[in-house]
Amino acid sequence: MIIQLAYGKKGLSISVPDHTTVIQPDYIPALPDTAGAILTAIRNPISATPLRMSVVPGQKVGISVCDITRPMPSKTLIPILLKELSHIPARDITIFIATGTHRPNNHEEIKSMLGSEVLEHGCQIINHNSFDKGNLTNIGTTSEGIPIYLNSAWLLTDFKITTGFVEPHFFAGFSGGPKMIAPGLAGFETIMHLHNSDRISNPKAIWGITEGNPIHDAIREISSISPANFSVEVTLNKDHEITSIFAGNQSQSHRAASRFTHKVAMQKVEKAFDVVVTTNSGYPLDINLYQAVKGMSAASQIVRKGGSIICAAECSDGMPEHGSYKEILLSENSPEALLDLIEGSNYNQHDQWQVQIQAKILMKSNVYLKSDYLSDHEVRQAHLVPIKNVEHTLQRLLQQEENKTVCILPEGPQTIPYIA
Repeated sequence: MIIQLAYGKKGLSISVPDHTTVIQPDYIPALPDTAGAILTAIRNPISATPLRMSVVPGQKVGISVCDITRPMPSKTLIPILLKELSHIPARDITIFIATGTHRPNNHEEIKSMLGSEVLEHGCQIINHNSFDKGNLTNIGTTSEGIPIYLNSAWLLTDFKITTGFVEPHFFAGFSGGPKMIAPGLAGFETIMHLHNSDRISNPKAIWGITEGNPIHDAIREISSISPANFSVEVTLNKDHEITSIFAGNQSQSHRAASRFTHKVAMQKVEKAFDVVVTTNSGYPLDINLYQAVKGMSAASQIVRKGGSIICAAECSDGMPEHGSYKEILLSENSPEALLDLIEGSNYNQHDQWQVQIQAKILMKSNVYLKSDYLSDHEVRQAHLVPIKNVEHTLQRLLQQEENKTVCILPEGPQTIPYIA
């Protein structure tokens, strides 16, 4: 049978044996009237006053939005929010791109994310920079002693709105919600504490778990210390179309969106597979190898120890060159050595969390990578096996041993399988 993998912007078709298990989210069609649904949600919010009635002239408004690595439909959502805020002058509205420790987004990326209408509105747009201490303010510590540094301009706004795309997240449980404040608009020191090796290695720091997850618990605490006044959370189908919208109180909106996503994306299987083919959900989620670790992690949940993962991720932005992910990967010659380095005492390096998770995956299974933008040498430097053709690699693995079981995750981390 023919399977279409989410790969880059165009996808990738492969032929697989008829007995192959295919796991993907329950397909939910797009809302028939997206604009109407958004208006209904923000005018009838959960445990909150309608948005237009909540903000008065003279107040400064901040809106936190996803960066280019997320398929958040901001160009659909933000114009509607701005129309609801038409009584607020554009000069009093600032859009904050919640980059966390990611690189700043360039003009073309911002235009593709927000659309021309938003750019022409006249409100200020700020790329958050977690490394710029001059634009960060310390507002205290969490109950566990995590120092809380947040974007100073964001803190100075009178009315704060977060907009999030809720999907399963490989160590924070679910994306969106409080993550649009921290790590999205947090300082590097705060993010390093949130992503330290002890929290990353906790068994509850995993897909679909928020309560008792030490990372999400800390993120949620930060958002309660410095809360958003209003939140809009959306869920998407494989075509990046909006399937549900929840607005109002951030905690309750995120919880409702997470429940919806859990029902659609979390899929139970009876036992582990010998080979799992995965993706990173196509562009923009497979923009680089750093992001593609999420797709590997989804496959790792159901591959047997000693099995194989084939990951198709375009990686148009390379490893990437920014951040420390590549530097850490190249610093040791094996996954075991990487894990010893990161989980050793006093190690504290940007992007170490992604390498830590990748190393654990590699200690469990072989990982083959199909990428049109990384050279074979770069893939080997990342401790992966470079391949040119997903279908041929799968056939070769199946020929090595009879009766091998195969599972395909065409949409990668948009589907999170788990063993019953």
